[in-house]
Amino acid sequence: MAGILYLCATPIGNLGDMTPRVVETLRSVDLIAAEDTRNSVKLLNHFEIRTSMTSYHEYNKVEKADYLVSQLQQGRDVALITDAGTPAVSDPGEVLVARCHEAGITVTSLPGAAACITALTLSGLSTRRFCFEAFLPADKKEKAEILAELQEESRTIILYEAPHHLVRTLGELHQALGNRRLTLCRELTKRFETVIPTTIEDALAMYEHEEPRGEYVLVVEGKSLQQKKEARQAAWQSMSIEKHMAYYEEEGMDEKSAMKQVAKDRGVPKREIYQYLLLK
Repeated sequence: MAGILYLCATPIGNLGDMTPRVVETLRSVDLIAAEDTRNSVKLLNHFEIRTSMTSYHEYNKVEKADYLVSQLQQGRDVALITDAGTPAVSDPGEVLVARCHEAGITVTSLPGAAACITALTLSGLSTRRFCFEAFLPADKKEKAEILAELQEESRTIILYEAPHHLVRTLGELHQALGNRRLTLCRELTKRFETVIPTTIEDALAMYEHEEPRGEYVLVVEGKSLQQKKEARQAAWQSMSIEKHMAYYEEEGMDEKSAMKQVAKDRGVPKREIYQYLLLK
């Protein structure tokens, strides 16, 4: 009978956030796969957990996933932990989870801390709809593509950033998104936890005189639906009514339906489009 893979959330700063269920599970499994065993041994020692560990990280995630799946197939239970937070969220654990599903191995998640959700709830921005981008990619072309997508994103945006890249990322966000509301979160759950509701421009000004310290979560306001509507209307209004009508008629709409859609796009009554075309 195959073992079970347990995804065990660990604290993002405050050790008091470790759940009793995670502690019990880490003590009872046969093996713990940890992102950095040197870091995780401190956590395990604190909770007097003596279970054997093996490394599982970005640079061995493929071959080590095969090894861990083989251990699970032999009936051994395995727990996966990261340096901080929930495994498989912007984390190589997603590869192991996918391999387990392919092999028919049971996977279960023991919930706990996640920096992205903690920051979102503290941000004061909309929490009903959000997207998580984690760290922007280092590749310039890929980063430019993602920033272009985020220009039209109406959901609240959550990003991670290291202190030495924070100012650069704020500048890139300002160039791509303009000046948006922003909440900067750093050292979450730790003694010097800081939550700063601000704007992208004000944050850039602040860090002209202050050195960023600690790991950051950036929660950025999405583009409002009204702004998106106005941008679409502006784009349509830059086109002649004749070309606008032709666009929909080429898509297969009859004249009446096209006229109705053109009026909706431009935010005007249908009779205004009708009268304009009648006079042409």
